[in-house]
Amino acid sequence: MRALLAALRDAAKLCRLVQGNFLSASAKADGDHSEPVTIADYGSQAIICRALKQLYPDDAVVAEESGAQFSQLVSAEGLAQIVQLLSQVLRQDVSEAELIAWLDFGAGRAAARTWVIDPIDGTKGFLARRHYAIACGLLLDGRVAGGMVAAPGYNDGEGALFYTSDGATFKAPFAAGEGARVTVSSRHKPEDIIAAQSFERAHASKSRMARAREIAGLGGARILELDSMEKYALVACGDADLYMRLPREGSSYAHKIWDHVAGVALVQGAGGTVTDLDGGPLDFSQGETLPNPGMIISNGAHHGRVVEAVGRVMAE
Repeated sequence: MRALLAALRDAAKLCRLVQGNFLSASAKADGDHSEPVTIADYGSQAIICRALKQLYPDDAVVAEESGAQFSQLVSAEGLAQIVQLLSQVLRQDVSEAELIAWLDFGAGRAAARTWVIDPIDGTKGFLARRHYAIACGLLLDGRVAGGMVAAPGYNDGEGALFYTSDGATFKAPFAAGEGARVTVSSRHKPEDIIAAQSFERAHASKSRMARAREIAGLGGARILELDSMEKYALVACGDADLYMRLPREGSSYAHKIWDHVAGVALVQGAGGTVTDLDGGPLDFSQGETLPNPGMIISNGAHHGRVVEAVGRVMAE
């Protein structure tokens, strides 16, 4: 994982440049609805996949964006902008053909090692200048084996880079430098619990999550609302103690693995607990989507009680 930290930092640098100078979005199809995508999504993925191609040329990649989608959605002006920014960040001339080849590196390949990339997790937050994350996770024979998350908005915009190494989780300065090991919090008193949840209402049922916390005796928890996989990082480093994703009533949304692999790795490496809504493991062996309708992430202190509470809420 350490070999890819420079690529993640370069991707974050590019995202900040786009956010400051070229902030606009196209709409891409995502099942029955559309989702925004920016030139930063494509540029970030290209930088990470370029590094993977150099370091691990035989590995597989599952990533959110694709070269075909890029060619279809990005205007001539957007193409010129992202090629110029990539050339600037990478300090080399970049062509359209190289960009597309990087976007598609490792796609459709079967390998024991599979890298799972979300070039901008929380694109709506990115567009609104709220929190977002850049994530790269690793699956080994379908099981979570590592991850890293760049969180530019962490700590009021100071930013941080979270990553796993040798089974532990580390937090490094955003711009440069080695990380210090982090672990989940030891908070257990119900009145001290801090819960993270999605900012966007469309992503999960806030009413169901509030009901589950109440049943579990955690109704007084302080709530942090933010976009992206940064919520996993907050649990991993002890800034939060609980994070739930409960589906809205009637929802058939299938969670994408790139929204979770890296975050799961961070929490597990930090000593936390990640399960589906029934208390079992998340299943990352079924392709691009998870068969699990939701997840519960915590420091472990009240995990069993929360699972029981979630069961009651989902049955109501």
